[in-house]
Amino acid sequence: MLSKSQIKLITSLKQKKYRLQHELFVVEGVKTIKELLQSNLVLHKLYTTETFNIDAKDEILISEADLKRISFLKSPNKALAVFKIPEVKQIDKSKLIVALDDVRDPGNLGTIIRLCDWFGIRDLICSKETVDCFNPKVIQATMGSITRVNISYIDLASFLKDNQTTNYGAFMDGKNVYQTNLLEKGVLVMGNEANGISQEIESVINERVSIPRFGNIRATESLNVATATAVLLSEFKRR
Repeated sequence: MLSKSQIKLITSLKQKKYRLQHELFVVEGVKTIKELLQSNLVLHKLYTTETFNIDAKDEILISEADLKRISFLKSPNKALAVFKIPEVKQIDKSKLIVALDDVRDPGNLGTIIRLCDWFGIRDLICSKETVDCFNPKVIQATMGSITRVNISYIDLASFLKDNQTTNYGAFMDGKNVYQTNLLEKGVLVMGNEANGISQEIESVINERVSIPRFGNIRATESLNVATATAVLLSEFKRR
């Protein structure tokens, strides 16, 4: 049986301010939880309907009814874990970095984290307006990649102004990425879903790049930010 204090803590972690206050975040689903248990993340508590055979003090067996009370999902998947938010590591400026300017959709951020993991991008830097990477929907979308990407929330404009390498920005009217000289290190900036890269960030971009449209009708307005990130990272790594 879950206590009222346990339920209150877990359900509060749906909100960013309480995640920051308690320095904890929620992970759901057996597969993702098992992957995070094998990482360097520190487990706070595991609530499960089936034992994971871990340290008894960290594992609490609960009923399916109790799991539904604390789950953020419509169809809970056997377990919910609470992990401690890790400390952010120093940004490695010697390699390609991905930067997000006000990306708001949790699914997009989660997918971009997975893409960074897939393409070997160690550092993902985010403007302070970008959705929190420990949002439950982001965690679900990362499928465990959250453990392998260093994510920093910073003053993006200041970082880019001080950057000694090339700041690449994704724009609809940029230079064809397939005809652009791409370096092994630098910062690739992706913009907001609706408005693209902000004017403040645009002012510190050195190289504007775009993905050309090949369709005959060319009626599609733009690509989803996560899809565009995948295409651009593929081209950077191909070189």
